Amino acid sequence: MAEPEQQQQQANPDEVVLGQETGGARVAILNRPRQLNVISDRVVYLLAQFLESWEKDEDAKLVIFKVALVNGLVMGGGAAMVAPLKFAVVTEKTVFATPEASVGLHTDCSFSYIHSRLPGYLGEYLALTGARLNAKEMIAAGLATHFVPSEKLEELEKCLLNLNTGDESAVRAAIEEFSTDVQPDEDSILNKLPTINKCFSAETIEDIIKAFESEGSIDGNQWIATVLKGMRRSSPTSLKMTLRSIREGRKQSLPECLKKEFRLTMNTLRSVVTGDVYEGIRALSIDKDNAPKWSPATLEEVKNEDIDRLFEPFSSEKELQVPSDDSNRWSGKFEHTVYGRTSE
Repeated sequence: MAEPEQQQQQANPDEVVLGQETGGARVAILNRPRQLNVISDRVVYLLAQFLESWEKDEDAKLVIFKVALVNGLVMGGGAAMVAPLKFAVVTEKTVFATPEASVGLHTDCSFSYIHSRLPGYLGEYLALTGARLNAKEMIAAGLATHFVPSEKLEELEKCLLNLNTGDESAVRAAIEEFSTDVQPDEDSILNKLPTINKCFSAETIEDIIKAFESEGSIDGNQWIATVLKGMRRSSPTSLKMTLRSIREGRKQSLPECLKKEFRLTMNTLRSVVTGDVYEGIRALSIDKDNAPKWSPATLEEVKNEDIDRLFEPFSSEKELQVPSDDSNRWSGKFEHTVYGRTSE
């Protein structure tokens, strides 16, 4: 197979996102593997620049996110660049999780929409426990579309770059040349969905934990003890905020979920109710003592009215403006937004 001609759109090879043009294919490459390709404002800005440019490019037929060819960790914001895509390829090295509650945050980046639409109450389970899924489980849950062994990933990428078409059936056929049908392993959490549904359908975090503890006493459910231990290490405020967000997400549209998540993130970062997110980052990422001191420290101490405050709508000019036309597109400059102007 002849090598397609490649053209880099990004002059700086050290930039956090690189753009590549190859025939009719346009490739966005996250370029900070040592930092696990963390999603920063610079990453968002550059991705938006590339996508808006390619949207107007009549020669662009296919857009590939090198994140969407997943051969490692896919968590948090990065997962939101995989799960919604028409095709998402995973390998035996792929690990998915949404562990935000463990650091004092909430499940964001559209995951109150995505998780609330997973089978049964799997979404609540994943968000509240931070549990990990492997590639087989991602496909079974609908979070990815194809399993390709990692040794075939480079060859698949070359094949896609040579396609020179964005036709959905052609792209699917190309991927299926390299993909393998897979099923979750016997001990997969997806085979424990009846237990998860029974417990995580409860109305409150306290009731979920109580039901989960009860199931954990049943022979064969030894796996529950480890999961409960992880839940109890998470921020009590974050657990309550996350559960409510996903429950509301079941009845909300994607734009509504994004606006709600934006409020929660802004209020969390501003420590409107608690500074747990900064304590979580300290304990897990900076000092790495893995012993966060949450405030409040227990679920019983978290006040319902404080959770209500986190969800209160902002004034109209401070709400997230979900782009519907060019007038709402983000410039990538915080200081130009209403939030930057009001903080001066």
